[in-house]
Amino acid sequence: MNTPFDTIAAIATAGGPAALSIVRMSGPETAAICHQVIASGRSGPALSLSPAESHRLFYGRAVDPVNTTVIDEVMVAWMAAPRSYTTEDTAEISCHGGGIAANSVLRAVLAAGARHAEPGEFTFRAFLHGRIDLTEAEAVLNLVSAQTSDGFRHALEDLHGDLGRRIAPAKAAVISALAYLDASADFPDDEIPASNVSADIATAIAALEEVLAGAKSGRLMAEGATIALVGRPNVGKSSLLNALLRSDRAIVTPVAGTTRDIVSEKAVIADIPVLLMDTAGLTDSLDLVEQAGIERSRTALGRASLVIVVLEGSAPLNADDRTVLDVVRQRFDLGAAGPTPVIVVANKLDLGLSFSSHSVLVALGLDVPFIPISAHTGEGLEELEQVIGHVLREGVDASARPSILTARQYAELDRALLHIRQAAQALTDGYPTDLLATDVRIAGRAIGNVTGESIDDAVLAEIFGRFCIGK
Repeated sequence: MNTPFDTIAAIATAGGPAALSIVRMSGPETAAICHQVIASGRSGPALSLSPAESHRLFYGRAVDPVNTTVIDEVMVAWMAAPRSYTTEDTAEISCHGGGIAANSVLRAVLAAGARHAEPGEFTFRAFLHGRIDLTEAEAVLNLVSAQTSDGFRHALEDLHGDLGRRIAPAKAAVISALAYLDASADFPDDEIPASNVSADIATAIAALEEVLAGAKSGRLMAEGATIALVGRPNVGKSSLLNALLRSDRAIVTPVAGTTRDIVSEKAVIADIPVLLMDTAGLTDSLDLVEQAGIERSRTALGRASLVIVVLEGSAPLNADDRTVLDVVRQRFDLGAAGPTPVIVVANKLDLGLSFSSHSVLVALGLDVPFIPISAHTGEGLEELEQVIGHVLREGVDASARPSILTARQYAELDRALLHIRQAAQALTDGYPTDLLATDVRIAGRAIGNVTGESIDDAVLAEIFGRFCIGK
């Protein structure tokens, strides 16, 4: 990042046709640049902004500062420091949408002395100036990328500091334990009051376990799941995709092998965002294009969160069906309880069911959900969606509050929990305090990596403030 003390600007809204676009500006020269670029009203003087007029909306014309030509009619939202998102002087210029107006206004603002903001720099400045901590900064990405109402709600709570508050007891307990351990080791001649390190460690473990327990359901909300629909040609995979989407996304014909490449589409099933992948039929083929599609289908199996095997329920199992079942079993080693769940669907129920669930599951070699459906009439679809939600949530602690953690946050908190548990074991085993302190310190720094804070200064303040070192 460049210095945080210059003035930055960028288009804050998405591209494409729209009623409005917004150019955001932040930094000490914001008011001066607005004075150059914005004329009050339709023919008034240059716009003058002062701290006394903060949090007001001004109407005016955006003007090119070089040749004074009018660019657009705009509204300017003015927020004087420190009462803004970045805590700096900030202006948001609302112009007409469509891209041309916003880009023209941005060019004018840059010509008047601002520089183009780097990706994420507005939020970075909010973090640098202490308006938000690192958990709140990362919640911004979760908020704008949320695909369900629950995901949005939890991301919004984290933006308001919820994750930081949930981590706070662990951070405070680690600082308390480390302050005592360091004071005892570094100042042996002082009378260090006894401290319940065991209770501090237990508090830290409980707080970290609570946050991490809800991480799996949080990841489902934030990232969703990938579902691969597999089966031989012409069993109704594309029809099932369309039925789950409630739209005709995939081409459906009576001709086998219509789908030759992966057709992917996003949906929300059981309040879980999913990516549905309609794959080419898993059979041998002499057609080079179809072979390429089949190979992509096999690759798709490797990255799926859930596999739905689609069979034609109105016809007996044939050799191609058994080949599909073999591929699924071998790919995931399901006989050894592999990690990827499977659901078997018997489609075309409206034409009758020609085999039992027992015969299919024996051929698959695995006890998994078996659901007869009709993609044509919709029979069984509601049950299938419920089972999809149940299977994807399997292993989720229903009593734990969901935690929308990024991969980085999860790794750091998991590392903190590992080391604080090791400290607890070392305390139980009677290890020296310096070895105990090493694990506690690593745990504390990992927690600090999540909140964006260094615990070292906090530990020193705790030592001298709590134990009166040196009197």
